[in-house]
Amino acid sequence: MDRSSCLLLFLAIGITCVATQECGYEKCRSLPIKPGMINVHLVPHTHDDVGWLKTVDQYYSGANSSIQRAGVQYILDSVIPQLEAKPERKFIYVEIAFFKRWWDEQDEDMHGRVKKLVDKGQLEFINGGWCMNDEASTHYNAIIDQMTLGLQFLNTTFGECGRPLVAWHIDPFGHSREQASLFAQMGYDGFFFARLDYQDKANRLKLQNMEEIWRGSPNDLGKVADLFTGALFAHYTPPEGLSFEILNNDPPVQDDPRLHDYNVDERVNTALNRSVEQAKYFRTDHIMWTMGSDFHYQAAHTWYKNMDKLIKYTNPGNKVNLLYSTPSCYVYHKNQAADVKWNTNNTDDFFPYADKPHSFWSGYFTSRPAIKGYVRECNNFLQVCKQLEVIAGPLPFTNGGPSSQRFREAMAVAQHHDAVSGTEKQHVAYDYAMRLHAGAVECQEVVSHALAGKMKKGSVEPPAAQFCAYLNVSICPTTEENDHFSVTVYNPLARQVTGHYLRLPVNGQSYTVTAPNGKPVKTQMLKVTQQTAKVRGPRGNATSELVFPVTVEALGYSTYLISRATRTTRSLFMPQAETNVISMAIPQSPRMREDIEIHNEHLSLIFDTTTGHLKTVTNLKNKLILNVQQAFYWYNSSTGNNQDSTQRSGAYIFRPNGTEPFPIHTKGSVITKVVTGALVQEVHQVFSDWVTQVIRLYDGQLHAELEWTVGPIPFKDSLGKEIITRFDSDMQTDKKFYTDSNGREILERELNHRLTWKLNQTEPVAGNYYPVNSRIFIKDNSRQLTVLTDRSQGGASLKDGSLELMVHRRMFYDDNFGVGEALNETGVFGEGLVARGKHYLMLESPADSSQLHRNLGEQLYMAPAVSFTPNTFSTQDWSNNFNMAYTALKRELPSSVHLLTLELAEEDTALLRLEHQYQAADGGTPQTVSLQGLFEPFEVVTSSVEELTLGANVHAEKLHRLSWNTQEGTTGNVSQRCWDPSSATVSLKPMQICTLRFHVKRRW
Repeated sequence: MDRSSCLLLFLAIGITCVATQECGYEKCRSLPIKPGMINVHLVPHTHDDVGWLKTVDQYYSGANSSIQRAGVQYILDSVIPQLEAKPERKFIYVEIAFFKRWWDEQDEDMHGRVKKLVDKGQLEFINGGWCMNDEASTHYNAIIDQMTLGLQFLNTTFGECGRPLVAWHIDPFGHSREQASLFAQMGYDGFFFARLDYQDKANRLKLQNMEEIWRGSPNDLGKVADLFTGALFAHYTPPEGLSFEILNNDPPVQDDPRLHDYNVDERVNTALNRSVEQAKYFRTDHIMWTMGSDFHYQAAHTWYKNMDKLIKYTNPGNKVNLLYSTPSCYVYHKNQAADVKWNTNNTDDFFPYADKPHSFWSGYFTSRPAIKGYVRECNNFLQVCKQLEVIAGPLPFTNGGPSSQRFREAMAVAQHHDAVSGTEKQHVAYDYAMRLHAGAVECQEVVSHALAGKMKKGSVEPPAAQFCAYLNVSICPTTEENDHFSVTVYNPLARQVTGHYLRLPVNGQSYTVTAPNGKPVKTQMLKVTQQTAKVRGPRGNATSELVFPVTVEALGYSTYLISRATRTTRSLFMPQAETNVISMAIPQSPRMREDIEIHNEHLSLIFDTTTGHLKTVTNLKNKLILNVQQAFYWYNSSTGNNQDSTQRSGAYIFRPNGTEPFPIHTKGSVITKVVTGALVQEVHQVFSDWVTQVIRLYDGQLHAELEWTVGPIPFKDSLGKEIITRFDSDMQTDKKFYTDSNGREILERELNHRLTWKLNQTEPVAGNYYPVNSRIFIKDNSRQLTVLTDRSQGGASLKDGSLELMVHRRMFYDDNFGVGEALNETGVFGEGLVARGKHYLMLESPADSSQLHRNLGEQLYMAPAVSFTPNTFSTQDWSNNFNMAYTALKRELPSSVHLLTLELAEEDTALLRLEHQYQAADGGTPQTVSLQGLFEPFEVVTSSVEELTLGANVHAEKLHRLSWNTQEGTTGNVSQRCWDPSSATVSLKPMQICTLRFHVKRRW
């Protein structure tokens, strides 16, 4: 009974009734399933990229049709009346970034019509994230955020009927195990994708193993992270010959026998043949056809008219039953096959992906390194912004004040599989960056307001905060142009940060730095390098960098006061570390040919003076010594002129001409100077006029920092180049190395090997590259060499003891996978793009490494946020008027517990995620955290606490996942609750994430 009928009945006889809802799996029980037949689930769908060849706006509006005829608004306009015309018709929609924009443009009448279709199960949301995110170059924090943004919109707009039950990643270029784990923790019952290695697919078809239970966290979360997973048979397009998109060439169903083009028999035979052929490779009598593709259904009637006819004429008298369906109904009926025991042998992932022998999609792990770095920085700042909205309270909503919402949406769009992946056209990449920048600028206002509110003691208003986005190339007008300024450092971690070093561009010879407690801080002055001055160009003019350490309390800030030193203050007040610079002229004298060493109390780095390369790393605490050389190389990008294939390297594909890269080096030593001092020691290396590096050891830190600058990659020799940094050590690693999965769990990799199928390796370099989101390492019995990254990159170990990371790419040709242009980025001055980034090198024993590199990884992606103000106050006046330090926590969280999310859900409601960031293999043990009295600015109203699934759209106690029969027993409907209301505590097992929503009671 629909809502209008219900209303008439109420008026007539005075009873209360509600519209019939067929959401969830209720809608699946009424499908016209026919046992003993091949039930073909026709799934009408459209795949709508949130930017790729066109920008997000252009795709929505249909603009710029010279590139692609695609307008998402017309798809939704067209589909709705077709669903209303016949109740058996279905449609699924995925990308909420587009749907919400369309929804906001509709009137109340259309809202009611759409809700009716959702309630009846005709319009179903699948996946439900803001976008369909990439799985190689995305960080789990950003994945969770973008999924939450979409799922919460669906929840508040459509309620339970809007909740997606199935994940749908039909286009990403390979699939991570962590993604499956996250989907399972969000409560999904199934996960479908289209792209898997062509050899893997052939093997799965042969074994009838296209569908299985994927074990997303076999050693930690266990069955909680198990997920029914299916690889699609025909990519995500319709079966061959059965596409009814208006501009496609497949024949429609012409059923008037009076016409010469009558073709019902041919169309039915095609459907029967495609059904029987596909069914041979699948277990149970249910198969799925994906009836749609990229931006299909702009003229939806052509699809539905022909599918109606295909169903009408195929079903009678045949062993095939075509029916309108959805992925969730397909999963439901798969689950009903009680006699099937599903395989659970996959604990691996689906990287790297190759669609044919010489086309490995491992180039995009590194493509567009600048936007990859910017996305990571923006994620960091977004977490700061969201935290401070909770800590300080939101700016007034009534005034339309700035908030984190724009930034949340821009970051969510940036996780799309043609965004952070680097596989979009250049003008689209610019658009993504501009969206991020606009969101960041609005959040700067939020952060400035929040910090000012916490600083203020009385009636004097603190100066407005200013932000410097280009500190990595020594640009900051506030610090360059003012003799007196303050620096406020906000720490988004739930633990105190000590020994974090700031490097500020300045123009004076020396400066005094005063800590929040009024004591002087030791400083060190360094000259801005020639390479930095070259990269920044005329945008900055600082001559030096002021270096000093800061300490910041958990979830709080510290303000440091800086003044240019006079002779008096230099001698009486400032503890400045002496800096010694040794210039390395070439040719060198015999005395200078001795090895060069820099060290702190933890690490010693020795460089070969003849070559200038890193030679030895020693852990001084553990007495571990590793002989390791680090240098830069380049692979020559294939232009498709090989004898065995015409495949080129491009935005997606990594295909080098040959297996050995070319070294990048100058004649003689690459070291140009050595800088020593009490706070930081540096070795400056010039490998060429377009590749330089500074290796740093800061006082007190357990790792070495390697800051690389690459570009513009030269083009004069007409050779495309893919640049790597490589570490060659004396370890015996048995062809094994280790990479993270989206920043969380670690997966073991083995050279030329796949865990679940026999690999015929056709590309010995590209076929061994894996995504590195946060870290990669190699180890032997006593030593582990770990390299952490500041952005996603491709990495490999191509021989024992060796580890390499690709940092930059530039090519002449497109790889012919759709983007239609070469990956040839230019920088701000019209030359090739210059990329600057950092690697962090650790040497520890394997037993000690795991927790250390996880803690360092947390500090890198949740780094302190720095803001500045010109200072007209004396030190005493500042201290009298403003709070110099603040923490929002009354006690720190344990080192194994990470505060993953703290954000406003509504004005007086917060969303909190606590994460156990250690694996059991790291020595992770269960942890308990009490929420009573945890936060300083507000109380958690414990009676209001709701435990939710990871996507924050379902109450944990209401989640009932499907159970699956497997060779190892049942799996699926397993809960791992974390909230104990009787004690107001959160209990976490290794790798568990607890999601809570609660009311906040502010203390002011």
